[in-house]
Amino acid sequence: MARISYPDLESSPELKALTTQIISERGKLHNLYKMLLNSPPIAEGWLNLLTAVRQKSLLSGRVRELVIMRIAVINKAEYEFISHTPFALKEGITQAQIDEIPHWEKSSLFDPIDRAVMGYTDSMTRDVHVPKAIFDEVNQHFDARGMTELTATIAAYNLVSRFLEALEIDPEPK
Repeated sequence: MARISYPDLESSPELKALTTQIISERGKLHNLYKMLLNSPPIAEGWLNLLTAVRQKSLLSGRVRELVIMRIAVINKAEYEFISHTPFALKEGITQAQIDEIPHWEKSSLFDPIDRAVMGYTDSMTRDVHVPKAIFDEVNQHFDARGMTELTATIAAYNLVSRFLEALEIDPEPK
């Protein structure tokens, strides 16, 4: 049960318009966005940021979903992990690889780019400050735009998992 209530979506025209936009961009109104609608300006900004990260970035979907799944594991964000498993599979990450994400360092299922991306994700998520060696390893695989988009994706999904977990947002019904 979520720690605070979801808003009454019929209570204002502002919420109705934003709800329509969210459904149009996301396909449905997920509990995450329902909770965000407690603050329409935050919900709108969040939608814009995450739309840019997920739909306007040149970062491959495979890299994006590896990042999201790894962050979900580190932050113990089950909602995020479950929600993104179908996206990860669609982007070519195998179920065996998904199963290995918690202990990717010991797995042979990931290529050098995957490993560099997950190392960077781990460092940003756990330590914030990224050692030069980890940065240099991942930076050799991406240009400036790619590094910007990768770093923003890691930062954005840490935001998502922390919001989900702090408010104990209800998982989506199956």
